[in-house]
Order: sequence, then structure tokens, then C-alpha cells
Amino acid sequence: MDMAFTQVCMWPLLTFVLTWTVLYITNRKKKATKLADDVAEERNDGAVDVIIVGAGVGGSALAYALAKDGRRVHLIERDMREPERMVGEIMQPGGRLMLSKLGLQDCLEEIDAQKATGLAIYKDGKKAVASYPVDNNFPYEPSARTFHNGRFVQRLRHKASSLHNVRLEEGTVKSLIEEKGVIKGVTYKNKSGEEITAFAPLTVVCDGCYSNLRRSLNDNNAKVLSYQVGYITKNCRLEEPEKIHLIMAKPSFTVMYHISSTEVRCGFEVFPDNMPSISNGEMATFVKNTLAPQVPLKLRKIFLKGIDEGAQIKTMPTKSMGATLSEKKGVILLGDAFNMRHPAVASGMMVLLSDILILRRLLKPLSNLGDANKISEIIKSFYVIRKPMSATVNTIGNAFSQVLIASTDEAKEAMRQGSYDYLSSGGFRTSGMMALLGGMNPRPLSLMYHLFAMTLSVIGHLLFPFPSPLRIWHSLRLFGLSIKMLVPHLKAEGVSQMLFPANAAKYRKRYMAATAL
Repeated sequence: MDMAFTQVCMWPLLTFVLTWTVLYITNRKKKATKLADDVAEERNDGAVDVIIVGAGVGGSALAYALAKDGRRVHLIERDMREPERMVGEIMQPGGRLMLSKLGLQDCLEEIDAQKATGLAIYKDGKKAVASYPVDNNFPYEPSARTFHNGRFVQRLRHKASSLHNVRLEEGTVKSLIEEKGVIKGVTYKNKSGEEITAFAPLTVVCDGCYSNLRRSLNDNNAKVLSYQVGYITKNCRLEEPEKIHLIMAKPSFTVMYHISSTEVRCGFEVFPDNMPSISNGEMATFVKNTLAPQVPLKLRKIFLKGIDEGAQIKTMPTKSMGATLSEKKGVILLGDAFNMRHPAVASGMMVLLSDILILRRLLKPLSNLGDANKISEIIKSFYVIRKPMSATVNTIGNAFSQVLIASTDEAKEAMRQGSYDYLSSGGFRTSGMMALLGGMNPRPLSLMYHLFAMTLSVIGHLLFPFPSPLRIWHSLRLFGLSIKMLVPHLKAEGVSQMLFPANAAKYRKRYMAATAL
């Protein structure tokens, strides 16, 4: 009797629970569907998460990385034609690793990129070979790639725009939209000449060394150090095509390397106070009469071939600019608009890709980018985390460029000779320096060690076999020159970040690891 009563009472209760559960689940599904519809409607209205100004290497790579994380990206580029630049033609091993971690390694394919295994260095009739080391701590094949910058950029643009949540548009950004210290978006002219305003919670300015937006964000000005001059010799092949050939000539260095299987980039550095004119033929005469005799015979024919065939000679200012964060919220600068160093070590793209990798990881946990204060904190963290790579490359780039300048000063010339001897000595010295140059070892302390070891080695050479008063004087001057050369970079990058880089080990573990994000 009791059992039958219990069963009679339980059936209505179970029916009620099941009915309530079904209704609850159905209601939740309806709410979820409505939310998804609302989001879809918002996306159809054209709302974006990030506006990126400039679709060069940095802008295109960042757009792809953020879009892969589900962000809606509006990428605005002034000129969609293939760029014709004489910089950004060397991707160091460290840069190739960063490219791989962003899923963009295939952008170096199908553009006739050439493999470079290291440097061939020439000075006063002597030659030394410095190869990238096979380092077990570096989780990637240790070689560089050289290529046409424009072909690489077009591949990156195509890869980014292939994602449905990237809108790549040709347009010229005129100004940033600011409200109470927060950047809300941009005003730009599209291809048809219409002036349009676009809004997003985060704006990234990545429009290169000639950025017209940088001055509205900070008072950081670039310093012109010298000019890079270059031309392309076509239908030729170097005797050692897998080497970047660096000639320690006068007044400064000359460089030759393949940018395709049949084209060689010939480049050199000149200074503002002695700049030959291209238009009246002075530059071609300077190449033939001053530089060519200093180029080794096996390279000289190709070096002169381009000039004799009327190759177009281009110039590009060499600029240096320390990284400075903007006080305005909702915006971040990247690439040459943010930080520049002398291109002697060809590592600008590597630093840029490293920055993108860091920024992407910091932004990834955020469900939306609408909190300007939170974004501001992330940008401050980004500035600190990037230091191991950026400080190492900036310092070695600017210091190495000064060493390469020829001088009649005995102490300066001794340092120049010492850098050649150090790189050509083999063993730990060569491998250590090449790991730094190639971005394979972004440790500021390793750089400091090698710079001081090089200086002491030169001083030892000067004092040998007998430390005469004149030799001692030159040694003291050389040490002073080394300190003078290093201290400005220490101050610019931050003494604590350089001498006590707490983030260096963390950077190597997180951003130089073998596994991709």
C-alpha cells in the first residue's frame, strides 16, 4: 500500500522536474541564439576590434595574428602596390623563428628567397667566414633568408586578407580621433577620395619610419645617422651565394647579397656631409673610383656590373630612435614608427615580429578590448617584456655600425680591426657574436660580455709586446671610446634592463621556445 502510494506521488514530481528542465534548456538556447544574433548583427554593422594603420611587414603580420585569435581587424594601407624598397631584405634566424610561431613561415616561400648561412667579412685583403652557430638552445634551423622586400610584403598581405575577419582597405590615414586622452579611431581617405571615420577600441600605428601619426602621440624624433645607398645587379650569381658579403671599406661598410637566384643587392653607407649626387652622376663615379677598388676581385665584377648597366641607385636615411610609450590610451606604436636602430645588423623585422608575438600573447586572454585602462596596463607590460630582444638588437646594431666606420684615429681603427679579428677568431667568440647578430641569443648580458671581451682583446693587442707610453695612451683612449659608445645605449634602453634583465630567461622560455602559439 505504502509503495503504491509513493509511486503515485513520484510520477507527478518527476514529470514536473523534467518539464521544468526542458523549458529551462530551451530558454537558455533561445537566449544564446539571440546573443549570437546580436553579435553577428554588430559584426555586420562593421564594428571592429582593432584598426591597424599600415599593411607592411608589421601591420600585415599583426592583422593575421589577431584575426587568428578571433579579433575583427581593419587594416588600412596607403598604397597596395608591391613596395620597391632597399631595406627589409634580410630575415635573420631569430626572425624566421618568430615568423614560424606566428604561422607565417610560408610567406618566405614562392618569392625566390635565398638561404644565407652567415657572413663573409673582408678587410685589407683578408677574408673571414662567420657562420650562424648550430645552437641546441635555438629551436629552429640556423640560417637567414634574403629576398625582395616587396614580394614578402605582398605575401603577408595576401595571407592576412584571406581571413574573413580582416578587412584590408587602401586608404590614407589623415589623423587619429581622440577623446579625453583616449584614441577612438582614425580619419582616412579611401581610394575614391571620400573622407571616412573608423572606430575601434584599439588602434595600432605601424606606418613606418616616415610615420605622420607619431608626432601626435609622443615627441620622439628620429635621428638621421647616415644614408644607405644601393642598387641591384641583375642576371648574375655570386661565387658564394649563401653568404652575406660584408666589406670593411672606407668611409664605411659595403655589402653584397642575393635577393633572388639571379639578382644581387649592392649597398653601402655614406654620410650627410659627403653625399655624392645621383642625378649628375657623382654617385656612380664614387662607386667606380672609391668603392670598387676596395671590393675583392671575385666580387668586383658583379659590383660594377649594375652601375655599368645603369641600375637605379636608391638612397634611404639611416635613422635611430629609442622606443617611447605614448601617454594616450587606446593606441600603440609598432615597428619603425616606434623604434629604430642602425640597419648594420639587419634585424629590424626580427624585433618587430618579436613585438607582435608578445603583444598577441598579452591581448589573447581579453574577451574584448574596450577597457582602455586595461589595455594601457598591457601596453606597459609589453614595453618591459620586449626588452631582452629589443635592447640586445638596438645596442649591437648601433654599436657595430660605429665600429664599421673607417678612421685615421689609431684608437678607433684599432677597435675596427679588433672587431674583425674577434669575428674571425672562430670558436666561442665567433659563435657568440653570430648568435647575437642573428637574434638567436637575445640576452643583454651576453652582449655586454662580448663587447667588453672584444675591447679587452684589442687593448691586449695594442699593449703587446711592450706597453710603451704611447700604446698605453691609445689603450686608455680606446677604452674611453668603448664606454662612450656603449653608455648612450645603456641609458636609452635602461641600465636595469641591460645589466639586470629579469625578463631575459622568461623571454627565452616563452617566446624562443620550439612550440608555436
